[in-house]
Amino acid sequence: MNSVTLLLIVLVLITIAVIGLAVYFYLRFREAEKQQKETTARLLELSNQVRPLQLEALEALEAKLNPHLFKNILNSIQSHAYQTYFAIDKLANVLDYILYESRKEFVSPKEEVEFALNLIEINKIKVSPLFDLKVKTRLNTAEPMYDQKLLAPLISIDLIENAFKHADIQSPEAFIAITLEFKDNHFGLTVANKISSKPPMKKEKGGIGIKALEQRLRIIYENNFKLDSYIEDNVYVAHLNIDLFEYKVKVLAAR
Repeated sequence: MNSVTLLLIVLVLITIAVIGLAVYFYLRFREAEKQQKETTARLLELSNQVRPLQLEALEALEAKLNPHLFKNILNSIQSHAYQTYFAIDKLANVLDYILYESRKEFVSPKEEVEFALNLIEINKIKVSPLFDLKVKTRLNTAEPMYDQKLLAPLISIDLIENAFKHADIQSPEAFIAITLEFKDNHFGLTVANKISSKPPMKKEKGGIGIKALEQRLRIIYENNFKLDSYIEDNVYVAHLNIDLFEYKVKVLAAR
């Protein structure tokens, strides 16, 4: 088999993969459209815990959240076609979470951690295999609340996405460090990255950002969370901690 024939075979396989991927995305979008009508009804379930104006804010945030995440995922896959098959597997898990779990009022810390790890794997496509990406999990899975539906879905997106967006992935000194924690009924996420010296590309429409994340957290958890961020030695660090025990006690007391 000469090199020309081999090249043709590779091109045909890539074409088939791209067509299959397009069909897959189309079917997923159709499914998402069917479920869109259910979103409003499910959001109304939050009315026992948040005021009407707060509920409206949550609905607006969700409307911005899912398309932004999906666009970033597609950009990641497009950047490295040779990893398409691996990316599809992770993307399928992420899409299932978005289409089904994210439309629930709450998910378990276990489910959110699994989603975050899949999201990280997809974002890894953007960077070189030699890039310094550290992912740690410190999870006390024996705690009962690890499997209880107390955590707002997709709460880990913004911190992880921002790290890959703003990190200087071309610099030999660049890095991203992500730690997911669950201990003493606290969910924690810490993300650190070396800040790029190049300004991020301006876009007409950007993500919902850390401010909107904090707004969403305050609407749901009130004072039972802490979100901090700071810059030190050109390294951006963001830390989120949610006290699920205190939140559960408050919810039970309100019933």
